[in-house]
Amino acid sequence: MELLKIAAAFAVVFVLLNMKFPLVLGMLGGTGLLLVLFGISPMDFGAVALDSVTSWSTLEVVLALYIINVLQGILERRKRLELAQQAMNRLLKDQRLNTALASIFIGMMPAPSAVTICGQMMDEMAGDHLTKSEKACCASYYRHITEGVLPTYPTVIIVCSLSGVSPSSFVLAMLPMVAVLIGLGFLYYLRKVPKSSQEPQNTGFSPVQSLRQLLSSLWTILAAILMIVLFQMPAWLAVSIVIGVAIFVERFKPMELADLFRRAFDWRVILGTFAVFVFKDTLMFTGIFERLPDYFSALPIPLFLTLALLFFFGTLVAGSNAVGTAFTPLAFQVMDGGVAQLVLLMGFAYSASQISPTHVCLPIASEYFGISLGALVKKIFPLVLTYCVILVGYYLFLGLIL
Repeated sequence: MELLKIAAAFAVVFVLLNMKFPLVLGMLGGTGLLLVLFGISPMDFGAVALDSVTSWSTLEVVLALYIINVLQGILERRKRLELAQQAMNRLLKDQRLNTALASIFIGMMPAPSAVTICGQMMDEMAGDHLTKSEKACCASYYRHITEGVLPTYPTVIIVCSLSGVSPSSFVLAMLPMVAVLIGLGFLYYLRKVPKSSQEPQNTGFSPVQSLRQLLSSLWTILAAILMIVLFQMPAWLAVSIVIGVAIFVERFKPMELADLFRRAFDWRVILGTFAVFVFKDTLMFTGIFERLPDYFSALPIPLFLTLALLFFFGTLVAGSNAVGTAFTPLAFQVMDGGVAQLVLLMGFAYSASQISPTHVCLPIASEYFGISLGALVKKIFPLVLTYCVILVGYYLFLGLIL
């Protein structure tokens, strides 16, 4: 019964957003239904909401959202993304692969609004060959591939530590599935886009000159990622430092800067982000997350699939960080399947995060392309469903050879 209540709250969110209500109203609608269905008192909700909007984890996301919007403005004003795409097209000769790889690279920067940078690149590359929903899907999908693989993200570090699987073994075992993820994006959507751009290519550039143009165009993103990976800086701080340097390197004038910082503030997205966290924390307050193992343990299916579904639905409700922390010890206590099991569980958690309304990147991508969250999820769902089916086969294969 409680799972049906959660499903009803999710449905309200999707319905309201499909009706073109702002993100903040859609999330508050789902939150309101949770209050009614679970009998949460106004006093308890007030405490949950206050803690949610004032916690540093929430404020850090909002701050990173604004700071990266400023960086995106800098890249737009100086046409750096356009120049980077031109350079990559000369180097690899396939604009689809270039944009997919660039989005994966940008995804190494653990900040939600990085998806808007990927969105801009995907929009310019795909043009009219893909719909807005398909471009939003591809931008979000490719931007998040590294999130469930690299130990630059907290979830990967947590699950490797709790399971006893070394990060290097996990990353190595995940590489074939990374290739599957890249291929599925092409199979479903990117194959509709021509391999080469219709614009005339400047053949006067040598490979070295093209590489130099690429690095000079994306140095801000590369520098931010290096600071995040090497010095464990939070994304907002690393990007802030890069912006400070870029202001002088790119020779921005005071009036231009004032307009840049003003345009970076999008109150609709910021309020919507706060509402997403309130919805997520209200879900956690219901206690449903702690009871999920009891619900799934009674299913008449193999144990490995039960654990995979536990990670999937747990991520839908609470996010991959919470699932990794709470359920990894349980999963490896009841069944120690080593690296193969961790690949399966993390793959299902990744898949769930790509369609969860509690994943803040999805509403941001929807807002950027002017589409509903439901339209975005509708395009992503076939990708993650196919991925999960292949992942089960890969898990069984690893179990035979390891």
